[in-house]
Amino acid sequence: MSLNLAWTFEAKYFLTAYQLVGMLLEVTPAPKTDGKTKLLDAAIAVIRTKGYSATTVDKICQAAGVTKGAFFHHFKSKEELAVSAAGHFSSRADRLFLGAPYRNLPRKAILKGELPEFTCLLGTMVQEAYETHPAIREACGKHIVGHAGMIEADISEAMRKYGIHAGWTAGSLALYTQAVIQGAFILAKAKHGPQVAVDCLDHLRRYLEMLFHKS
Repeated sequence: MSLNLAWTFEAKYFLTAYQLVGMLLEVTPAPKTDGKTKLLDAAIAVIRTKGYSATTVDKICQAAGVTKGAFFHHFKSKEELAVSAAGHFSSRADRLFLGAPYRNLPRKAILKGELPEFTCLLGTMVQEAYETHPAIREACGKHIVGHAGMIEADISEAMRKYGIHAGWTAGSLALYTQAVIQGAFILAKAKHGPQVAVDCLDHLRRYLEMLFHKS
């Protein structure tokens, strides 16, 4: 793989992956945001900071600047809000990806800020709720796999372009990248800082380069 193409593939891959885990997704509501969207934005911010279990309806309402009555006008429960928030989070990532100038993005430049700003809402919730809240587990799984599908398409294109024939598939590699990224952010939380995630992504980059290297 040429250096130029390696950079293009890497930049596109990393931005797609970071969108999956929530990077660059600002939680500040847009002007004229309605009450339901305020609650969804607040849920994303609070759950990424405190985790699903520690997040209460009161905390979400306080962050959204709405009353508890407004909450129950839109959602029957915290779980219902969390399922909707997973879809809201995923849709925002989709929009960001479609308009992103990924070729001009400095590598790992988005690994900045506090941990809740670059860790994953989907990963955070599914780790806590996979057994106790099946609806949340299913929603998170749906969106994680859906975003992996975007990466799968890029990998398939690269495999065709470089004549890669291997015992692995584009789909399995796409899911593997998500496993590395989610694991990297668990370690970032454990270490309380981004450097370990940077190191993991560097290793992932080297692995991808080996897979697509042609002598």
